Amino acid sequence: MKKLCCVVSGCMLLAMLPLTAFAYPVDVQKKLNGMSIDYEAYDTDSDIASIKVSNYGTTDANCTAVFNNGPEAPRTRKIDVPAGKHKNATAKFTRTIIKMRIDLTCSPK
Repeated sequence: MKKLCCVVSGCMLLAMLPLTAFAYPVDVQKKLNGMSIDYEAYDTDSDIASIKVSNYGTTDANCTAVFNNGPEAPRTRKIDVPAGKHKNATAKFTRTIIKMRIDLTCSPK
């Protein structure tokens, strides 16, 4: 009987834990102008998106990331990425993101 009580209380404990699983698709449209740029997009939180831009070339890059989640105004972030380095950009929205679209444009400095 004691074992049954422990199992039941363990299940109750798991049932009370909040579910923090959130994921939304992220589409990235890129215009790299022949530069050696790579990116990784993340769903940081239910209302925050981020992108990591890596410059594998030999010249510095000026990049612009436009975050668009649909109903809200797009958020524009300008990123200066030195050669051989990487930089991050994030955007916070007031609504929960269902689908994120990022337009990434990079040009040589």
